[in-house]
Amino acid sequence: MLTNEIRQKYLDFYQSKGHTLVASDVLVPKWDPTVLFTPAGMNQFKDHFLGKVDLQFTRATSCQKCLRTGDIENVGRTAYHHTFFEMLGNFSFGDYFKREAIHWAWEFLTAKQWLAIDPDRLSVSVYQDDDEASDIWEREIGLPLKRIARLGEHDNFWPAGAPTDGPDGVCGPCSEIFFHPDGGDECEIWNLVFTQFNRQGDPPNNLNPLPNKNIDTGMGLERIAATLQGVTTNFHIDILKPLVVAAAEVVGVEYQADSENGRRLRRIADHVRACTMAIHENVYPGANKEEYVIRRLLRRAVLQGHEMGLRDPFLFQLVPQVVTLMGDPYPELRQTAERVAHVVKNEEQHFLGTLDAGLAKITTIFQQMQASNRSTVDGQEAFDLYQTFGIPAELFASMAAEKKCAFDWDGYQGALKQHGLDSGAGSKGVMGDFGPLDEIKRETKSTSFLGYQTDRSPAVVCGLMVEEVCNERGITTGLQQRVAEMHHLAAEQAELGIRQFVVLDQSPFYAESGGQVGDQGQIVGEAGTFQVQDTQKSGDVIIHIGRLLQGTIRQGDTVTAEVDQGRRDAIRRAHSATHVLHYALQQSLGQHAQQRGSKVVDDLLRFDFANLEPVTFDQLTQIESLVNQKIEAGGMVTADVLPLDQARQAGAMMLFGEKYPDPVRMVSIAEFSKELCGGIHVDRIEEVESFEITVEENISAGTRRIQAITGKRAAEHRNNTLQVASALGRFFGLPLFQVPAKVAELQTLVKSLKKQGGSGSLQVGAEIEKINQPPVEISDPQIFSDANGNPMGYFDVRDALKKISQGLNVALPDLKNRLISLRQEALLLLEKIQNSPKVDLDIGHLIAQAEHLDQDISVIIHQLPESDPAQVKIWIDQIRKKKENLAIFFATPQGAQKVMVIAGISQSLVKQGLHAGDWIKQVAAAAGGRGGGKPDMAQAGGIDIDQLPVALAAAREFL
Repeated sequence: MLTNEIRQKYLDFYQSKGHTLVASDVLVPKWDPTVLFTPAGMNQFKDHFLGKVDLQFTRATSCQKCLRTGDIENVGRTAYHHTFFEMLGNFSFGDYFKREAIHWAWEFLTAKQWLAIDPDRLSVSVYQDDDEASDIWEREIGLPLKRIARLGEHDNFWPAGAPTDGPDGVCGPCSEIFFHPDGGDECEIWNLVFTQFNRQGDPPNNLNPLPNKNIDTGMGLERIAATLQGVTTNFHIDILKPLVVAAAEVVGVEYQADSENGRRLRRIADHVRACTMAIHENVYPGANKEEYVIRRLLRRAVLQGHEMGLRDPFLFQLVPQVVTLMGDPYPELRQTAERVAHVVKNEEQHFLGTLDAGLAKITTIFQQMQASNRSTVDGQEAFDLYQTFGIPAELFASMAAEKKCAFDWDGYQGALKQHGLDSGAGSKGVMGDFGPLDEIKRETKSTSFLGYQTDRSPAVVCGLMVEEVCNERGITTGLQQRVAEMHHLAAEQAELGIRQFVVLDQSPFYAESGGQVGDQGQIVGEAGTFQVQDTQKSGDVIIHIGRLLQGTIRQGDTVTAEVDQGRRDAIRRAHSATHVLHYALQQSLGQHAQQRGSKVVDDLLRFDFANLEPVTFDQLTQIESLVNQKIEAGGMVTADVLPLDQARQAGAMMLFGEKYPDPVRMVSIAEFSKELCGGIHVDRIEEVESFEITVEENISAGTRRIQAITGKRAAEHRNNTLQVASALGRFFGLPLFQVPAKVAELQTLVKSLKKQGGSGSLQVGAEIEKINQPPVEISDPQIFSDANGNPMGYFDVRDALKKISQGLNVALPDLKNRLISLRQEALLLLEKIQNSPKVDLDIGHLIAQAEHLDQDISVIIHQLPESDPAQVKIWIDQIRKKKENLAIFFATPQGAQKVMVIAGISQSLVKQGLHAGDWIKQVAAAAGGRGGGKPDMAQAGGIDIDQLPVALAAAREFL
């Protein structure tokens, strides 16, 4: 039976038993801070199990995409371990329990219309104290006792060992189902978890029955497919073996399952499949959290190929095969195959560029360890190697084990944490912490959100909390939340700097989500006023965070919740602008330029999007212009709640890596933009008023960021920009279109003065007079006219200033001050040249008088009158052009007491090993000065004029 057929049969079976089909959650569940990747099918139902949400259904079934790295070393070695895998599951939230779960599992496995497995090939295990489950298997299913094993809490309890070792929270016994093939080891194919207890404290009597008992079952799709297809490893099923074979073809070796290369090829297949699925969901390889995991997997796969002799990128060639094998259940993969392959290839190229150097460094480290009789690899050293060369710690540890050396994992993890990285091996927490917020959530279930219709509404206070600082021996150990005593908040708490939390039955306040910040405002009751400084959400409950301004607020009070309307309007403008920007990015850059994150505050937005290359100036201009065209054209902004499939058919943009509810809220702007969004928007797009991009930058591999402003911020920025432009025009007495050339002329003059020291045809007096000449009086209309006398548009003015500020490397507000200092610098240089003594150097005579150390090297050692150092370097260049194999040493007084010495060497002598920097250091050291420089030119200063004979002698001595 093919894997796709098994998946569909499972979902069909449980739908026939009254289960709601729930789509797979995304691989990175951003709503759940306890995990980096979705580790199991039950993860998306945590709040359902805990009764923290209003249940729309009490039975569910799903096929969940999962990713775990906890057993990564076993991938490719064992028959069943993977990083990415699919988990079939059926769930009950206070509905059916053990009897139905066991009967339906047996029916699905053994009935002819479903999987038709021979019942004699199946056995089960139960928790040692679970007589109920054992009786169902024996008396109702008819399984002999000899095929029912009773196991302890570390084998048949979830979480493993929970009764004795914890953690506290929801837990329960489980029952596993095993398949027994001919001549092989038994294989666990299904685990039925009966969550029926709340563990509190240490045993005994620490397992308290839950009011509602739940079912959580999980069957690995790859494992049941291997069972039904009669193969001994998951890697040989129909959706994985072709990928392993394709890897062998790309690498250029034969796939032999029992060989070391066979194990390497299986790791490659596993890792490239996991990375393809993750990158498709916009999880690009990077340095932090889930991105680090994907980078680690890709680099481990590259290393497998490297060990088989590959030195060029190869993994990217396997992406199309992954898409072919996984494209039927996940057709959206076909839309991103090219982008995913491109990302994979880029990461391969980057890693291969440093890999050989990193491996050589490891060899050196082992040699140093052997020389110093050290048997443990230093964790910090390993982390430095990862930072510099990208060598995963696991590879280093594996190489260390081969040499019988230990690996300092504690030191490595400490260094990793110090740099803000996280390997993300799996879950960071368990289901349910039973804190004050959970108590409120179980009572309140949800807050009705009224913010789409109004910014002011009556409400009833359902819950109150305060945040207190926990101190032990005077040291702050962290923050905890507690329900306020007597169920009220007092102003004294706020005066102590303690944050306070209010939960209402209904609220117009928007809780931060989807990139839009939480609302601010006030909650006003008869006895007190609460200032809302932020609004967050936990599950379906809205939490108002802030401080009590006066009086008290008590649980059960009737209050008025009022949003700061001015701030919300500014947020609405920025949020609607992100949708228009998203449209413009895809129009200008391509469909790959999908959103990868956003932050929307009042008239300010930050928008992250997928793009492997920097956005050019012309592209940014096009994007900005298109956004403003759409804003000026105007049009209705509407929001409709409709079924997900209907929204898809309507052309709504679906972001890969986002989990959408069904039905969804679709926000449409005129006829050009349709996105699924829960945020608050303007009524008409022209209300955004204006849009201006302020920053475009890279934030990580394959991700760019645009920052932009709208509404009042944009208007204020525009006024400031025009003021700067007007000031620059008056500063030079020129129309703005002529200013860039004038600035470039001034920059060129300064650069020339620094380099040439005033030689050549420069008329110093005329230049000083030119710079000091007062600017021509000019009016704003003249300043803002183009070459044809027509008025310049705002963005033309802004772009002209941008180019000037970028050329001077200063921010726009500092532009005029930088130009004033640049002009002053030019004047100082000119006056220095004007006041410098004039030296006439006969270059031909110096060359004729050069000393010959041997037939190949000539030397000029000469004391000059006081000269500008820049001019001395020019003379050295002129002399070197006229004669080869020449070493030149000039000394020139700098005032009455000090001397500057400058040395130059022909490139032909540099190639023979002479170094001007070494020469000048020797001379300076002998004469009490300091200096250095490049191989062909160097200088030293601080030499007392009385030491000049010593310097000249030292110069000859060196050569």
